[in-house]
Amino acid sequence: MNPAAWDDLIAGLPGAHLLQSAEWGDFKAQYGWRPYHCHWLADGRMLEGPADLPAGVPAGLPAGVQVQAAALVLQRRIAPRGFPLSWSMLYAPKGPLLDWSDFTLRQRVLADLQSLARRKGAILVKIDPDVSLGSGVPNTPDEQPDPLGQEVAHELLASGWRYSAEQVQFRNSVLLDLRRSEDELLAAMKQKTRYNIRLAERKGVSIRPGGPGDLEALYRMYAETSLRDGFVIREGGYYLALWERFLAAGLAETLVAEFEGQPVAGMLLFHFAGRAYFLHGMSRSEHREKMPGYLLMWAAIRRSRELHCHTFDLWGAPETFAEGDPLWGVYRFKEGFNGKVVRTLGAYDYPVNPTAYRLFTSLLPRLLEVMRRRGRQAAAQTLST
Repeated sequence: MNPAAWDDLIAGLPGAHLLQSAEWGDFKAQYGWRPYHCHWLADGRMLEGPADLPAGVPAGLPAGVQVQAAALVLQRRIAPRGFPLSWSMLYAPKGPLLDWSDFTLRQRVLADLQSLARRKGAILVKIDPDVSLGSGVPNTPDEQPDPLGQEVAHELLASGWRYSAEQVQFRNSVLLDLRRSEDELLAAMKQKTRYNIRLAERKGVSIRPGGPGDLEALYRMYAETSLRDGFVIREGGYYLALWERFLAAGLAETLVAEFEGQPVAGMLLFHFAGRAYFLHGMSRSEHREKMPGYLLMWAAIRRSRELHCHTFDLWGAPETFAEGDPLWGVYRFKEGFNGKVVRTLGAYDYPVNPTAYRLFTSLLPRLLEVMRRRGRQAAAQTLST
């Protein structure tokens, strides 16, 4: 499907997300995934692409045809090398997109995804839509449960879906409402956060827009950040290809914080359908006391407003809101900007082949550890060259 047509199609649907964009599907196709562009018409039919459109509808965006739901669905072989069976899985990252309060529609979409998995020979289908279970930190006055999310979670379990042991995306995040003036956004921040923004300015930190020529240096900085902060990243070619593609598509920008002409922090600011995303941030160990990350985030907030985004997704909050959670330190930084914590369903799997699914999930932890070890080695090698 034409990328612009697909992006236009999903942009108007509830929950439209960067990871459901055509660009994301095309990028993942470089790494062993096959994308399917599924959409549901008002008459109940599920279509997989322009070849399935009704007679008389031009290829691309189906003008005049009402689309009620959509899902970029990715398929990939998951069997280990040498394994005699041809296992594969389907995954709709941050999808499917629909009005989840429509009981009939959500039942139809979930049933069709199960049928699609059977037709494609997959042993499971995974979804992780942005359906809210509630907002605010649990067990605080700000906590607000979302009855719809609780209802959907109950239905999924009752109809054979299983809460996934492999949460590909962060289940929780911090969202900042950008439909306020800069003065209002600053006033809402914690006092220490405002202080650190001004401190960075006083200490001589500056922010400039980056470009393709900065990507190699940003990846080296990202590798340094991952080793320092203890999270695992992929090899450099993956990020460089991702960043280059989204920069070229006009769906990402780079921001670089400098001190005395030297980069000390950076970020890739993604945006899609009125929402900005802080997916990848990086910093050097040197000059961290000058708080470049705070000034960088403020620059990203201001730039997101210039891009007419209504929401800034700070991308990732703890699974459990306690100091032992790996994301606790990052969350404390994000918390200072006074965004709203949103807790979502997370990933659910439908085991099309229960026996194969049980065997796969028993092997998965070992496979993931191999991938993490390779990621740590790649990051260390980057910094040693």
